[in-house]
Amino acid sequence: MDNYKEIRPYLDSEVNAVLREYKEHPMFRALLHFSLPDKSAEEIEEILNSCHSIDDFQAKVIYYCVKNVLEKSAEGFFAEGFDKLASNTSYLLISNHRDIVMDTSLLNLALLENGLVLTATAIGDNLVHKPFLLTLSKLVRNFLIQRGLPPREMLESSRKVSTYIKHLLEEEDRSVWIAQREGRTKDGNDETQQGVLKMLAMASDEAHVMDYFKKLRITPVAISYEYDPTDLLKMPELMARHYDLEYVKSSNEDFNSIMKGALGQKKRICIQVGEISDSELDEIRDSGESVNRQFQMLADCIDKQIHINYRLWPSNYLAYDLLKNTTRFADRYDEKEKRQFERRLEKRVGGEDEVTRKNFLAMYANPVINRMKYEPTL
Repeated sequence: MDNYKEIRPYLDSEVNAVLREYKEHPMFRALLHFSLPDKSAEEIEEILNSCHSIDDFQAKVIYYCVKNVLEKSAEGFFAEGFDKLASNTSYLLISNHRDIVMDTSLLNLALLENGLVLTATAIGDNLVHKPFLLTLSKLVRNFLIQRGLPPREMLESSRKVSTYIKHLLEEEDRSVWIAQREGRTKDGNDETQQGVLKMLAMASDEAHVMDYFKKLRITPVAISYEYDPTDLLKMPELMARHYDLEYVKSSNEDFNSIMKGALGQKKRICIQVGEISDSELDEIRDSGESVNRQFQMLADCIDKQIHINYRLWPSNYLAYDLLKNTTRFADRYDEKEKRQFERRLEKRVGGEDEVTRKNFLAMYANPVINRMKYEPTL
């Protein structure tokens, strides 16, 4: 494991000592009291003392933190398709990415409640510059994707991440979550980047890379929020992209997104597991296409599973109708839902120009547009 020390989470043997070290940290104490509001200080300390692994910490503390977040910020949480997954089996879970922390927190909640293997989670090191955030991320089994390296170092870093993911899946029987693209999807148009798949394939020990993906049990996952609590925070980057301008993040932007994503109102949330069969991977392998084209074919398969399993909410149908100036989906929402969404739209972009309004609506409408590629009569 020393080969991966700079990117790996804590080992189980390290967890208890770290918890003892950080138990008086103000932010850690706030997390504990939020997670376990009915426990006394003595009871919380007893719980921490009993945590001797990441699984212990996740089950005894983080599980209740996520449940409390849902109680305060959501009106329903739905986990679908988890019956397709076998217990005591690791999977390479690739999903769309909306929220920095909540996506994987909710996924692991669903895995835990279904008796399935929890994930190790890929996270950009740019998100955990603060020592406390780095410590907490390592306590919930995050491993680091290093950003901003020179090309040669980036190649070596990618190779190390790839071999670490293989190690987790094949030797530790640990599921792994990774986003389908670098960073969150800001415009709601979920598309898998070839570069992610090529990085994963660096550790392949198979003559044909699709046979390697079969071994990893590649599994798409669709995550959808009825309301994205960070929608307004995503607008500056969307507008910069629209006008072909360079976008530079503010110093606290990621931290603000983490807090808003956790505590902001989401209404309903759904996580749905899709499936890519071995026969689909065999068909790609035997297609006679170039390796680059095969990677794109796999990306297309992942995208299809995410698009068709993405739970579409009234907010998505409303945004489509408002964006396209139509009533095509008027039967998918009622007057109350329409008023709520229009108030949200007015609050977010009321004083802005038409381009800003269209970009905001597209953020919610694009999942509908993507579904229509496979269901034209939707």
